[in-house]
Amino acid sequence: MSEPVLMSTTADPQTRSRNHERSLGQVINDVKEELKSFINTRIRMIKAEFQESAQAAKVGLPLIALSLALFAIASLLFTAAVVVLIASAFAGNPYAWFFAFIIVGFLWTVFGAIAGYFAVNQFRGRFPNRTMEVLKADKVWLQTEVRSHS
Repeated sequence: MSEPVLMSTTADPQTRSRNHERSLGQVINDVKEELKSFINTRIRMIKAEFQESAQAAKVGLPLIALSLALFAIASLLFTAAVVVLIASAFAGNPYAWFFAFIIVGFLWTVFGAIAGYFAVNQFRGRFPNRTMEVLKADKVWLQTEVRSHS
């Protein structure tokens, strides 16, 4: 068996320097292609995250609508019951029903505000956080690269 022949890459300095020399146009073209690839990757990441959110919304939104309709009916029934109860507390007063509606309206406003606060908090964390974190890291990396090459 014969031994493999090792070729030295440093044998011819002219060949080595020709391989490492590239024109400015080639360098700009390479940078442009890398930038396109970089941007395309980030766009695909954002699209994937939005698609995940859309899939969850397809199931969740009809359930939310049904839930809201049932809560609206229940709310009307409970409101009527509470108004009657409060109006009976003001029995004999000509403004008993007025006071009852004002008190119940205020209570429902407070409960609605609390529910709205919790609903907003549920949607607050649904923005594509992973992509935003990657983009922020990319920004920092690009800034350090620009500073190191300046």
